[in-house]
This record gives sequence, structure tokens and C-alpha cells, in this order.
Amino acid sequence: MHADLIEAAHRLRQAQLDGQPCAPVRELIARAAAQQPQSALIDLAYQVQRYNNSAAVDAGRRPVGHKIGLTSRAVQKQLGVDQPDFGQLFADMARGDGQPIAWSDTCQPKVEAEVALVLERDLPHERHTLADLIRATAFALPAIEIVGSRIAQWDIQLSDTIADNASSGLFVLGSCPVSLDRLDLVRCGMSMTQGGEPVSVGVGAACLDNPLNAALWLADTLVRLGTPLRAGDILLTGALGPMVAAKPGQRFTAHIQGLGSVSAAFASAQ
Repeated sequence: MHADLIEAAHRLRQAQLDGQPCAPVRELIARAAAQQPQSALIDLAYQVQRYNNSAAVDAGRRPVGHKIGLTSRAVQKQLGVDQPDFGQLFADMARGDGQPIAWSDTCQPKVEAEVALVLERDLPHERHTLADLIRATAFALPAIEIVGSRIAQWDIQLSDTIADNASSGLFVLGSCPVSLDRLDLVRCGMSMTQGGEPVSVGVGAACLDNPLNAALWLADTLVRLGTPLRAGDILLTGALGPMVAAKPGQRFTAHIQGLGSVSAAFASAQ
């Protein structure tokens, strides 16, 4: 891998280890992409992501699925892209519903409510249909993703967030699984509160018009990359409403119509 990409990966990993956000890595990635088409930036950013995720697996962390980001059409337009991005989920990123989350485990955290899917079958085809995805899904759960950025002040562009594992942080899943035949994932309303006050509202259609669209995109993309989705994988399909910055001691509860509620509770800073 290009030396600049290795430097970008090491910068992000050190920021994670130190708990101290770092400078953006986009200039390093751009330098590695010199004399290449603009589209190369995305591919090289994913190389950085894979480099660090491979190191995480070698260190004993267990992959359990993926998160999908940039599922808002407005955010895509803002960043000049026409598709989402994705990152890896690891078992040690999961936190219990309503259980205290150590502030030291977060990095500039923001929260967003999402629909999570859990698979019971592999998705190995080059191009999947909606029926393939529905048959492969065991159940859905309400989820709160606690996104985080190793980049100081969230000063990110597309290549920064992709390289930074799609700005992954932690995630909380609800505990009452619901089958897809009991849900309307397009029209389901979402409301997230903090201290009893609404802080984010949205609807299923805000996620690429349907959270299943985001999951289909990921399934096809990962097959092309040679790492198809497998039975047991968790998919965080993307935000249903605006994300909200979190502070120590705050508790956020998201209610998604048909799926119930899930809470992320941050402990006070030490």
C-alpha cells in the first residue's frame, strides 16, 4: 500500500488509541491519488479503512456486521456523491440498551436513530432483489448509532470519513425483534428525545427512500469487493433523522413506529 495511505491509517489508529482527535487525512489520500481520476480517492480511502480493520481483526476484535452512512440525499448532495458509504462493526462496539456508556469509549460522539437488520442467510449474489433481502433477514431492531470521528472538530470530507471506518463509534440495539412482514419501513415515524424533549424526528423514507434500499446497496457492493454479507451479520441501515451531538450524562431514547424504543445513556465524564 502507498506510504501516504499507511501514514493516514496510522494517524487514525493513533487517534483512536490516544483518545485525541487528529488532523484530517484527506491530503494524504489525495497525494496517493495524484495523477489518478477523482474516483480513485474513494477507492484509496477504503484501502485505509481496510488496513485498520484488518489490524483490528488481527488484534482479536470480532467483526459482526456493517454500518451504512451517507444515506440522506441532502448529505450526499452536500458531499458531491451519489451513493452511501459503509464501515465495519465489531462486537466490542455494542452497548446495552439503556446501560451506562463510558464517555472515554466515545470520540466526539453524535447519536442517530436507525433501523437495524439481522440476517439469517448469506447474500452472495452479484445483484440482489428486494425479495432476496427480505428472505435473508431474520428480524429488525430499533438502533441508536453513536457515530464518532477521529478527525478533530469533525473537519471531514468524504475521503476522511470513509478512511475513518465511516465515522463509526458505538451502537445500541433494542431487544424486541420484529419480522419485516409486520413493518412499514418507508412510512415508519421516528422520534428521538433527550431529557424528555424531542431532539430529532424523521421517517423511514429519509434513508434512501427505504432502509431496505440501503441494505441492498451494501449487499451488492460487498459482493463486488469479495466480502459478501453473511448469516448473523448486523446491518445499521442509516439515519432516519438528523444526528445530535451528545454530552456526558445525557440519555437519548429513540422510538421507531412498529419497532419500539431503544436508549443510549452516557455516563458522566470522569
